[in-house]
Amino acid sequence: MQKSIISQGAEAILELQGDLIIKRRIAKTYRYPHLDDKLRKTRTRKEAKLLLKASKLIPVPLLVSSSDVNMEISMSYLPGQKLSDTLESLPSPKDICFTIGKQIALLHDAGIIHGDLTTSNMIFFQKKVYFIDFGLGFESDNPEDKAVDLHLIRQALEARHFEHFEEYFEAILEGYRTSRNAPAVLKRLEKVEQRGRYKQAY
Repeated sequence: MQKSIISQGAEAILELQGDLIIKRRIAKTYRYPHLDDKLRKTRTRKEAKLLLKASKLIPVPLLVSSSDVNMEISMSYLPGQKLSDTLESLPSPKDICFTIGKQIALLHDAGIIHGDLTTSNMIFFQKKVYFIDFGLGFESDNPEDKAVDLHLIRQALEARHFEHFEEYFEAILEGYRTSRNAPAVLKRLEKVEQRGRYKQAY
């Protein structure tokens, strides 16, 4: 079977094998080996668990298998387009952002925090928005954690889609208001953004 590395980051290597993506966590030589193994095993298990849970709520890659021995996760390959590269060129980008907001709401209502919400971690495939890379994700019902998730996507839009980021983010918030916890989270978001502006000022 033909194999090819499609991405290599600080935490993991992504390898395409046929119609599967293999995500393999990289050993960190600066950590004690025992601690490194423990961390990679825990993160592999956690990501697989979140991916499986999220699959019942929103479009995500299909989890095929996971191994905390090999520190890897196998999932379906999505031959779509990263939204970071294509959002502006797609039909009705604000409608897509509204969908993103609804999908974040579904995750949050189920206690899933993505942890790295950017348009680089979203694939547009067969007219659906797929969320990928739950490697920094965790479970929480804390409004603060959910607000930080929303703040991350706002920052990502501002950095990558600067000309339209305000209208895109407002569309995301409109979709997010379908969450039963939206009032508390959006109130907390105001405080998170105030902290961000304070840090920038200094």
